[in-house]
Amino acid sequence: MGILKQPFGKSKENKEVYLYEITNQNGMSIAVTDFGATLVKIVLPDRTGVPVDVALGYDCAEDYHVNGCHFGAVIGRNGNRIANAAFQIGGVNYPLAVNDNKNNLHSGPDWYRTRVWETTEVNEEENRVTFRLFSPDGDQGFPGNFTCSVAYRLTEENEVVLHYQGSADADTVANLTNHSYFNLAGHDQGAEAMLEHEVQIFAPEYTPVADSEAIPTGEIAPVAGTPMDFNTCPKTIGQDVEADFDQLKFTGGYDHNYALCRQKGEIRRAARVLSKRTGIAMEVFTDLPGMQFYIGNFIVEEKGKGGCLYHKRGGFCMETQYYPDACNQENFQTSVLKAGEPYDTVTIYKFSTED
Repeated sequence: MGILKQPFGKSKENKEVYLYEITNQNGMSIAVTDFGATLVKIVLPDRTGVPVDVALGYDCAEDYHVNGCHFGAVIGRNGNRIANAAFQIGGVNYPLAVNDNKNNLHSGPDWYRTRVWETTEVNEEENRVTFRLFSPDGDQGFPGNFTCSVAYRLTEENEVVLHYQGSADADTVANLTNHSYFNLAGHDQGAEAMLEHEVQIFAPEYTPVADSEAIPTGEIAPVAGTPMDFNTCPKTIGQDVEADFDQLKFTGGYDHNYALCRQKGEIRRAARVLSKRTGIAMEVFTDLPGMQFYIGNFIVEEKGKGGCLYHKRGGFCMETQYYPDACNQENFQTSVLKAGEPYDTVTIYKFSTED
């Protein structure tokens, strides 16, 4: 166990930023940075004992200044899309920036991921690093002063535990998520290896989108009998990805929110993924109601760690969240955080290796 702090470059404002490498006794390590509270590396031995980095990303902070794919980023205040780049709370309309067709995506373009977060804790006994950010009233168009934190902890069970906390002094939207891309064959192994991954998503339903702008219709539909079904049994990502099915055509492949069966505050398994090339498996646990399964359909040649090039479908995301556009959809559990109430949610990525 241990935490190693080292320079990671400079922010867009020329401020020094740092990388924190956390290691457990199993030879697994993760690396996180105060630049965007970003998850940079996840390294663990494959079935032969060879270390494999399974997270897509960059080598230094300067390469994260743009990061159009959001590699490893914490997204806030709201992950995913808000229709027509606006929402209402208490009869007041709050317009947001239009940055995705006529909608708002990931609260941009003034991203949380391009800000330097305050490092509030480096706890070697718990193998945990905590970052905090203050987001003032009106930031990105959202009401209320919002203070949030994300803690990264690496356990001896090879769990990467993300604990999000926060509060606001006015009713606001709060829907933080992590946008890491994974390839369990190795971050540099590309689409062929990623499409071979076997996936099971423990969700009997999903939220269909209306068209290529990927705004949910408001329906919560069964996955059974459709190419969206990863619930019945594991299947490879590539098995049905090119199916003649409107939902997949709208988004160029999987890029949909899965409706997990959750009671509020209950942490349960959401998904399991396996690369038979390396034997590395990943399970996702969360207390949130939804998880966006995205397979990197829009990655365009991107120079990543070690000089490798990332291409379309080079990695997959499992973004735990409230449903997309939940602040505007009466049929969805709301993403509105009431003034003074705690925002508190946990997501766990648990890794293992099988023969």
